Amino acid sequence: MSVRSAMPWPFRWAILAIVLGFCAAIGLWAFEFGKDIAGLDKGSKEELTQLRTVVKDLRTEVDKAKAERDQAQSISNTAGTLVITEKASYEKLAAQVKQLETENRSLRDDLGFFEKLIPAGGGEGVAIRGLQAELQNPTTLKWQVLAIQASKNAAEFNGQLEMTFTGLFNGKPWSSALPGGPQDIRLRQYGRVEGIFEVPAQVVVKGVMAKVTQGGVVRSTQSIKL
Repeated sequence: MSVRSAMPWPFRWAILAIVLGFCAAIGLWAFEFGKDIAGLDKGSKEELTQLRTVVKDLRTEVDKAKAERDQAQSISNTAGTLVITEKASYEKLAAQVKQLETENRSLRDDLGFFEKLIPAGGGEGVAIRGLQAELQNPTTLKWQVLAIQASKNAAEFNGQLEMTFTGLFNGKPWSSALPGGPQDIRLRQYGRVEGIFEVPAQVVVKGVMAKVTQGGVVRSTQSIKL
């Protein structure tokens, strides 16, 4: 009969776990040692370093490309603004040229009209060729007189212009001259005189007469009805 000492099962499992852990540690050490001998881990680290360098270079290129894109966009925006500004300036100049052409045509037409008023065969003296009057409101009348010389090469004319306004005041005949008296008029070929006449209250203007005199002698007259 033999007597054996029995070890408890928990201790047996603990010893077994220690043995297995030790074996696993030895296996891992052997694997890592083999990698170092084969140079696999070293190559992976070098490749990782190279990849990081490539990524860094690519990021630098991307940042550079973004900066160039932003600069190109800024130049494009500036060019677009300049184009819009120059287009607006061109349209403004075109409008001014068109307006000047219209004014030029109007001046040519006026010149042709005035030239037609001057007799081609010559003559002497001054004549009233245009008399206009318009009531701007019940108390204000605007008048205008155009006088011309009858000869294209006439000497300068120095005289006076008398204006007479006729109408009704409370149903009775009424007339009045310019408050300041006759106006001086000087012209070589044609001259235009205009002014404003203040109509008295309760007066209805019916007609206007213009008279050009020189040295007390009447040279030309013209009248119109309103």
